[in-house]
Amino acid sequence: MKKESVLTRVSHFNEFYVLHDKETMEKQADRCLDCGVAFCNYACPLGNINPDLNYLIAHQKWDKALDLLHRTNNFPEFTGRLCPALCEAACSLSIHGQAMTCKDIELSIVEYGFKNDLIKPIKPFVKSGKSVAIVGSGPAGLAAAQELVRLGHKVVVYEKSHELGGLLSLGIPDYKLDKSIIKRRIKQLSEEGVMFITNCHVGEDVKAKELLDKYDALCLCGGSSVPRQLDVKGQTFKGIHFAMDYLTQQNMINQDFEIKSDLINAKDKHVVIIGGGDTGADCLGVALRQGAKSVSQIEIMSKPPEERTTDMPWPYWPMTLKTNSAHEEGGKRMWSLLTKRFEGHNGHVSGLSCVEVAWHKSESGYKMVELENSEFVIEADLVLFAMGFLHPNQEGVIKDLDIKIDERGNIHGTKNQTNHKKIFAAGDMHRGQSLVCKAIADGRHAAKHIDEYLKTAEV
Repeated sequence: MKKESVLTRVSHFNEFYVLHDKETMEKQADRCLDCGVAFCNYACPLGNINPDLNYLIAHQKWDKALDLLHRTNNFPEFTGRLCPALCEAACSLSIHGQAMTCKDIELSIVEYGFKNDLIKPIKPFVKSGKSVAIVGSGPAGLAAAQELVRLGHKVVVYEKSHELGGLLSLGIPDYKLDKSIIKRRIKQLSEEGVMFITNCHVGEDVKAKELLDKYDALCLCGGSSVPRQLDVKGQTFKGIHFAMDYLTQQNMINQDFEIKSDLINAKDKHVVIIGGGDTGADCLGVALRQGAKSVSQIEIMSKPPEERTTDMPWPYWPMTLKTNSAHEEGGKRMWSLLTKRFEGHNGHVSGLSCVEVAWHKSESGYKMVELENSEFVIEADLVLFAMGFLHPNQEGVIKDLDIKIDERGNIHGTKNQTNHKKIFAAGDMHRGQSLVCKAIADGRHAAKHIDEYLKTAEV
């Protein structure tokens, strides 16, 4: 899609992409019609039927395409903005050229639907008399809630924050996903019958066992919330923060909420982001908009290749260099760097002492080796940890209900069902931190299994 110029978009926190017109999308969709095997459908965690969608768009049947898209994806407006497009990596056209723009087409379809008032609440004809409590209102929780309420069950979603949407609302910068996009979908779910309770931390404000007694089933969708830390000397200096704390603050400021904790701001500071993924790129984009003096994003892994290699043949997902829109706006990216310690002055961070590393492949995997005489210091007034998450918080609900966890610390479940027959789990709390498309898909799967349980169990 077209984007505003860098100078324009770094001056605000609004979305800066411009949707293509219908004619452009119809021409793009027509490129798909000679495909023999739809690997895009295989690669999509949601199972979006891209060939049929593209056929309908190429033949100007937008209304039918909207119906078909919603059969597999509850929230195409989220995935159309945030998904890395696994489907495009598996597109047959990408063998010798540019892949289909499946993500742009998906977003164009759903925005066409909202613009023309085609997306209406879908209410069940018959009520089941059964009730489900969902803990967490992220994409997995919302998808499960919508599927279950349409099946006739009473659904109540509990959210510990003041805002619904989970990381969609709190962790994703507004320039990637405007919060009005989330609110309009929440409005639809409310009209379908989903009830929402905010500012309610299950395990603290209400006991998890109370929900078990009150509802016929419980679905845990609380996300993966324990961040990966860097255990090196100097980590207690002021000016060192987790990425999600930083991103959440800016989103709250954009929405005129009061910030009760110390303000984290990059204005006129040298910022270093540890972690080379999308969250780190989000921090980069926010820091530039706040007026950072400089921004460096460092990664311990080596720089990925720009093209596919023999180790990543089509149609597998290519571990190639990904350039986020924030990287176009400024900042410096650095690879193969290990942080040894933090430097400080008067109790505040002043820099990172880093060493260059090399990765050597062996039969047992890759081994990291520090390069001799390569240590240097990166100046930093603000350091942000963007190294991902380990697992959900074990305290509270998981321990209170004695729920079994797997070797990675996530909730163990077969068909989303835990070791307690009434308790299910979905999204990052179940799968581990992952993509928005996988969270929605897992929420849909959980809803299916919960419905099967409610139909057959003595509840």
